[in-house]
Amino acid sequence: MRLLIMGPPGAGKGTQAKTIGAHYGIPAISTGDIFRSMKTADTPLAHKVTAIMESGGYVSDEITNEIVADRLAQDDCEPGFLLDGYPRTLPQVHTLEEALAGMGHPLDAVISLAADEDEVVKRLLKRAETDGRSDDTEATIRKRQQIYAEQTAPLLEVYRRDGLLVEVDGLGPVEEVSQRLFAALDAHASPSSVPSAR
Repeated sequence: MRLLIMGPPGAGKGTQAKTIGAHYGIPAISTGDIFRSMKTADTPLAHKVTAIMESGGYVSDEITNEIVADRLAQDDCEPGFLLDGYPRTLPQVHTLEEALAGMGHPLDAVISLAADEDEVVKRLLKRAETDGRSDDTEATIRKRQQIYAEQTAPLLEVYRRDGLLVEVDGLGPVEEVSQRLFAALDAHASPSSVPSAR
């Protein structure tokens, strides 16, 4: 199973990614985690990325693509993977497509966790209060939601057009959302087995 998961900040992507990875026995790969782990890695690429991050710079598409390709080439990705946080741009979508075509393993599905913005804002404000994140004000949270919507909407349209998009309501108890996800993925994998509505 080769999957992507997308969703606005606060929709519970990270939590669901771990659950999906465990369910299908595939690694849940977060690009954010990869970047953080590079701080302790001793490779030329890791040194380059660490220097960029420490200077407050933006890790380019080219370097991000290289990092992801390197990760997907590792043995534990042979049976499949779930990518969280990549691709973020249309050029990254095309690069990933080409890389997977080269491996002979196209994507099986792209999960989009849908969540009402006001509900997500409420959830994140509560988390900010609990975790002492004073920077997470309603204005900054809504700005991140807006950026996500603007940058990700075109990507979702590409995957919808390709018949890969699986949209799931991301609000509700974690276990409930997980069950919705698995039911939607199973239906997507074998559409002919889904009974038609009468």
